[in-house]
Amino acid sequence: MLLVPLLSPQAMILTGSTATVPSRGGALRSAVDSTLPSPQDLRSPEQLRSGIANFYDRSSQLWERMWGEHMHHGYYPNGEKKNHVQAQVDMIDGVLAWAGVDERGQKPTSVLDVGCGIGGSTRHIVRKYGCTGKGITLSPYQAERAQQLSDEQGLGGKLGFQVADALRMPFADNSFDLVWSLESGEHMPDKRQFVSELTRVVKPGGRVIIVTWCHRDLEAGEEGLRPREERLLRTINRAFYLPRWCSVADYVGLARDFGLKGVRTDDWTNDIAQFWPAVIASAFTWRGFTGLFRSGLTTLRGALVMPLMSVGYKLGLIKFGLVTATKPIAAAVKVAATAAATTATTTGLPAAAAKAKATPATPVTPAMRPSTPKPASPEPAAVKPLEAVKAVVKRVQSQSRSYEALPPPGFVWGGTF
Repeated sequence: MLLVPLLSPQAMILTGSTATVPSRGGALRSAVDSTLPSPQDLRSPEQLRSGIANFYDRSSQLWERMWGEHMHHGYYPNGEKKNHVQAQVDMIDGVLAWAGVDERGQKPTSVLDVGCGIGGSTRHIVRKYGCTGKGITLSPYQAERAQQLSDEQGLGGKLGFQVADALRMPFADNSFDLVWSLESGEHMPDKRQFVSELTRVVKPGGRVIIVTWCHRDLEAGEEGLRPREERLLRTINRAFYLPRWCSVADYVGLARDFGLKGVRTDDWTNDIAQFWPAVIASAFTWRGFTGLFRSGLTTLRGALVMPLMSVGYKLGLIKFGLVTATKPIAAAVKVAATAAATTATTTGLPAAAAKAKATPATPVTPAMRPSTPKPASPEPAAVKPLEAVKAVVKRVQSQSRSYEALPPPGFVWGGTF
């Protein structure tokens, strides 16, 4: 996991992010619509797809050697000290428990892992519930390796992995009891289509779980993120092949637009904080350092920008958000989807953030998950080391111009944060 930029290889399926712009009437709305410009935009959806596939084809083998089959954050509730590999397994179990999957009267019989990486989470869930599973990723290497590991572990008959786009999933409506997306949503250039597809393939009565990087919710009166926040995200996006970001409030609004019920959210930013230093430190071991260079310039650039993710967390800009909801009867979903499409046509995705604020998500109680401390206050001093990081990143970026499209005119690599 280490050198692949923390961009959880689970996050592989493409679909989008959002910036925020003023809507008609002065209300705020999210620019999930890819036709709307954003300071965070660096590549087209097509460039993102090919870039992500290539990125994970090159970096997944290194990640597996350093961190094993689970390509995502570890979970450290209340600052608990633990083995980092175990923390990754605890992340899966913690999210499932938080979402209420363990408490349901009937355990899921089928699961879809959207952004499966090399299948670590999928295999864990299949073992846990004795169900069948499917996984999709944009990386041919990951799909092949996921199936190979599943066959070796005796799960080949229950699991199947394939290359597919999360925005156009090759599955029939109402196919899975549990649709799981762990650190994949950040890769999606079209968040509305992403949630639409998750809703389409989950069975009535089934559950959708999204765990993803988001930017902070906008405050009352804000029409968008601050310029320095946009610049920081833009730098991260270039290295990690990310589109525009969105907030948890945007996801809540989208889930409701498409008829999902019982929407709940949580913020685990503090609970994953210990993982970042461990990943960054592993990059400076001899094994990690040599592996980075063997994986190529793209992987190296991503690793060098990892400290900026940590800065984003400390500044309160980047959030590790959880969203879950269930699908009601099919007819209700169809009606809701039609209404959502109408809303999108007349006002753009926006209803998402606005509706999320107007109708707060079901609150999380202590019984739902272990309590965690509130996010720490921003630490301005932590930004100072960035000068050294930006200098290295700038050199790496200058070497990559021969094979990668340049950013829009006026963009300065690294920006000023």
